[in-house]
Amino acid sequence: MSIKSRFLVALLLIAGGGATYYVRVYLPRHRALGELAYVLPGSLAMVTTPAEVRQVVATLKSGDRVEVLARTRSWMRVRAPGGPTGWVESKDMLDAETYGRGQRLLKELSSPPQARGHCETLVNLHLEPSRDAPLLGELGNNQKVDIFERRLVERSSQPDDPRGEATRRDAWYLVRADSRAGWILGRLVELDVPESLAPYAQGTNMVAWLVLTTVTDQGREAPEYLVADRVGAQDLDFNHIRVFTWWKKRHHYVTAYVEGHLNGYFPLRAMRVNNTPYFRLRLMDASGRQYQKVYEMSDTIVRRVGVVEGWESDAMPQSRKASVPKPVRTRRARHHGRRGA
Repeated sequence: MSIKSRFLVALLLIAGGGATYYVRVYLPRHRALGELAYVLPGSLAMVTTPAEVRQVVATLKSGDRVEVLARTRSWMRVRAPGGPTGWVESKDMLDAETYGRGQRLLKELSSPPQARGHCETLVNLHLEPSRDAPLLGELGNNQKVDIFERRLVERSSQPDDPRGEATRRDAWYLVRADSRAGWILGRLVELDVPESLAPYAQGTNMVAWLVLTTVTDQGREAPEYLVADRVGAQDLDFNHIRVFTWWKKRHHYVTAYVEGHLNGYFPLRAMRVNNTPYFRLRLMDASGRQYQKVYEMSDTIVRRVGVVEGWESDAMPQSRKASVPKPVRTRRARHHGRRGA
């Protein structure tokens, strides 16, 4: 083959490769007028073209809704809020159906959170507690989150692990972050214990806290707390509770109630009945029976009212006289590491 022929063949190959790249990347597969999508990353550049040489048309932020005008293999041409059009990578966008499921999840989180914390790094927000579940976005470093639920999910050993180690489990938190909700890995969250409780969290694994009531002392409001701890076991959400009440005479917290050896699961619930604080614990016995213990707090005295079968019932125990343990003696709260997950 002559040099001229080889040159022509090379040109044809280059042209053919360029055409294939154009078809796969630039040429819209179909128009998609009216289809909506939502931005996943915290910040996303919308550009003039998918080519290497391009300019930024606008910068979009997580949750921004765009209209999809056309699609290619890896890119979308979209119209952003305000009217500008440009290209974004498909992997950075969330379809409307998944976004809608995320919004429904957000609406379900109407009860008070179990705890609050912040992300220690960039965290993926998932629709379900699984690494393979659809992404709802990213939460940035130090993003504040409200925590509503904890779930342990099995994670199989890696396929390339020749030892075939036993299945590991990830602890996941169901969280709300501003106007978004979803599941994140618990080990990437640091709990932010209220400043007033911080001295009593030292040396414990405080995992939840709820305000039962507040008292006024010298013109300031002092919350009285139900606190849940997890000691040792990871299979449970909590196995130990404490109630802290405010001693006006000495202006500090006292431990009004302590109970351990619990098989407890979120959520803890606090309520008022006839202006009296109550709280309910979701518990499980060794046979798997699910039930609730209901407690009443009168001034600084906490007592167990009784038991209700099932976790979803809002009923009060039928007999308020049954199974009432002697409350622990009120004592000054003792000041007791990383908390959570």
